[in-house]
Amino acid sequence: MVACCGDLSGKVRGKAFPLAQMEKRLKQGVGWTPTNVQITCFDAIAESPFGSLGDLVLIPDPSTRVSIESGEGTPKENFVLGNIRYTDGRPWELCTRSILEAALERLHRVAGVTLYGAFEHEFQLRHRVSDVGKAFTLGGFQEERHFCEAIIAAMREAGVTPDTILKEFGAGQFEVTMGPQKGVTIADHSLITRELVGLVARELCYEPTFTPIRDPAGVGNGVHVHMSMLDSSGNPVTYDPNGKHELSDVAGKFVAGILKYLDSIVAITAPSVVSYLRLTPHRWSAAFNNLGFRDREASVRICPISDISDIARAAQFNFEFRAADATANPHLALAAIVHAGVQGIEESLAVPEATQEDLSLLNPEALSERGYVRLPQTLEAALQRFQDNATVCGWFPEGFADVYLKHKEGEIAYLAGKTQTEICKAYEGVY
Repeated sequence: MVACCGDLSGKVRGKAFPLAQMEKRLKQGVGWTPTNVQITCFDAIAESPFGSLGDLVLIPDPSTRVSIESGEGTPKENFVLGNIRYTDGRPWELCTRSILEAALERLHRVAGVTLYGAFEHEFQLRHRVSDVGKAFTLGGFQEERHFCEAIIAAMREAGVTPDTILKEFGAGQFEVTMGPQKGVTIADHSLITRELVGLVARELCYEPTFTPIRDPAGVGNGVHVHMSMLDSSGNPVTYDPNGKHELSDVAGKFVAGILKYLDSIVAITAPSVVSYLRLTPHRWSAAFNNLGFRDREASVRICPISDISDIARAAQFNFEFRAADATANPHLALAAIVHAGVQGIEESLAVPEATQEDLSLLNPEALSERGYVRLPQTLEAALQRFQDNATVCGWFPEGFADVYLKHKEGEIAYLAGKTQTEICKAYEGVY
């Protein structure tokens, strides 16, 4: 069994122990080192305030246990997610799962609602570099039917509700989606699904990549987070037919908060150097802090409702955050989104208008007059906006912002002197 956690780089790191020790480890955990948090995606150690000092424990959460059959004749795949704690049991300030739990607790305390949602992931198979004429085709899917069906089977066996899997637009590109869950499980299932795609791919000697972009001239891989809210009885409370854009009061303020603080949290939701090659106009990603009504260029999109479905409109209604990718830790990214939304509720922000035009055609003065902000165009600029926003930094535990900035500075330093092509290649290899 491997006890795992997602770290600041979006990587899943862990420590194995004999399965027979499971009950013991649920109480005692496995030893962990504070400076592990500063291991970048390139396996360099960024400047750390901890040095060689300190001891922590990673405590597994049995509700997240994954146990599935791996390849024929090989041991079962067993892993479990957990929380990093001090040796006296207190949550560690840099545990990403604990950070999300705190954000969700804030949402419930302020608004009395529970988050309900799911992640969508795009990725590419690295050996399929010249797929032409196969975008969204049955034939493109059929060529990788075994791979796709194996992923769905693994998700089901792992307790993740499969939704869809499809051949996407780009060369060798696929998208896998999961059914909605409540609270921290939303991010747990995102992390588990990414690992399952890798597991299935390795059995086929495939190399998948979730990198935001392989080639600046090519198609990007995004992460989309669908969200709605439930009241204490489990009833959906996101939809209001009389609300602006059909958003309820609480949902409208939540969305407004995301958009107000988006340029300061994108360093967390899209935290790689190449993320900003993707977050540009006309890539069906996001470039401005705008709300869109069924607009896939918007940072937050209000999703359509099917009038022919037998599911109630209120239960279908959700909105989608689009300024994210898989270089982000899903727990940390969702925590930033939730905190921004709760801030909007606390500030009682008004729901903005949904854009109906190409914002890239407006000059900076016109954008500013209408309340729109161009998202940062480099990771360095995104980190600066995060650092400069005292409200945003204050959402996180003491010391988090400084450690996170140093982590990302270490990632950037590794890429110094490399060409854009070499940087894309580096991220393709590690994500």
